[in-house]
Amino acid sequence: MNAVNTDPFTGPCFPLRNRIQRALWQIAYVILFRPSPRPLHSWRRFLLGLFGAQLGKHCHIYPRAVIWAPWNLVCGEKVGIANDAEIYNPSVIAIGDRSTISQGAYLCGASHDYTKWSFPLVTKPITVGKHAWIAARAIVHMGVTIPDGCVIGAGSIVTHDMPPWSVCVGNPCRMIKRYQKDDVQLPKNLVPERGGRVPAPATNL
Repeated sequence: MNAVNTDPFTGPCFPLRNRIQRALWQIAYVILFRPSPRPLHSWRRFLLGLFGAQLGKHCHIYPRAVIWAPWNLVCGEKVGIANDAEIYNPSVIAIGDRSTISQGAYLCGASHDYTKWSFPLVTKPITVGKHAWIAARAIVHMGVTIPDGCVIGAGSIVTHDMPPWSVCVGNPCRMIKRYQKDDVQLPKNLVPERGGRVPAPATNL
């Protein structure tokens, strides 16, 4: 999404069509999405799909999750976005299979160029891989890739790409250890190989 106005002090940053789309989505969100009972994930998937979201099977988007632009949300299968998580996505935010965005986490797909007097809006996509976990109240900045199996600790602030199959925490976020899954309940094709790589099924992400 390219801003229509490079000086946010003088007018809206986004074109009229985008603002109308967001106004319509906000009406649907307030009337139909937010009040929906917690178990009605299929209903919320349907609403998001009407506004252009691309969602895989069995995604659990909870009623107090905030999605800024559904048409810029792409999720694989069995993705969870918890209550009070916020997806600010002027550019596309893509979330891979079996990844979780916990309560209060904030995926921030835009900022401002503070080096210019006009303070223009800048947007970049965010990619979250498969089997990743963005824990409660973590913040992920625009342009960042959270790769497969990466765990971002609660309250962390992520400003650059993290390593796969690792636990990362802090401000600024950094890796503290690598890990492998040890869960005999998982299907064989989801159990990490040596080094933590998972031969997961293909998705459209």
